[in-house]
Amino acid sequence: MAGRDASRAVLFDVDGTLMDTVYLHTVAWWEALRQNGHDVPTSAIHRAIGMGSDHLLAHLLGPGRDTARDDDISAAHGVLYGQYWSRLAPLDGASDLLRACADRGWSVVLASSAKPAEFQVMRDALDADDVIDAVTKSDDVEAGKPAPDLVERALERADVPARHAVFVGDAVWDAQAAGRAGVRCLGVLSGGFPRQDLLDAGAEEVYDGPRDLLTHLEDSLLGKPSALGD
Repeated sequence: MAGRDASRAVLFDVDGTLMDTVYLHTVAWWEALRQNGHDVPTSAIHRAIGMGSDHLLAHLLGPGRDTARDDDISAAHGVLYGQYWSRLAPLDGASDLLRACADRGWSVVLASSAKPAEFQVMRDALDADDVIDAVTKSDDVEAGKPAPDLVERALERADVPARHAVFVGDAVWDAQAAGRAGVRCLGVLSGGFPRQDLLDAGAEEVYDGPRDLLTHLEDSLLGKPSALGD
């Protein structure tokens, strides 16, 4: 920990929440699927971004598919998406939001479904290591979102109970994973999911993006830690 209040933590999804990467992932998955004989519309792929890749392919192609090519599809996605790594950029206000949460006493945890090398690229781009207390990545869990595993592991890394944490994410899969882990959730629209979809999935409040949440931080759940209870 970085010396802040270890009794409460804010857990941040990264892709689409802090980093402007959702549509890049969409295009990379579209091409990877096409290369392997699957014609899937980008609209469907976009709505699956935020799932762990283990769930994403089943969601898009169906559970009864031949899974023999799954590794090839995932590998193709990795190569295609890797072409963007040098240009990945945080969303407006993302790093400032992390710092503002830390300044208000929150332990800050990044909870990402990304693989380690990809995660490190995003972490470097955020340039906020001095306020990041813990991280979780895809290789830390058995199942990706919407399973609760990633959120639960983030809670372990933060060493706080679910009732003392808030999860911030951009996808319905984030809200569902948080809910299954017993963690309250804030949503942001920067990943392209509609406001009502996030609310229906369990987000208590929804903001346009990191900058909007930062602007309204004092009025948000993150500005009222006493609302988390004892």
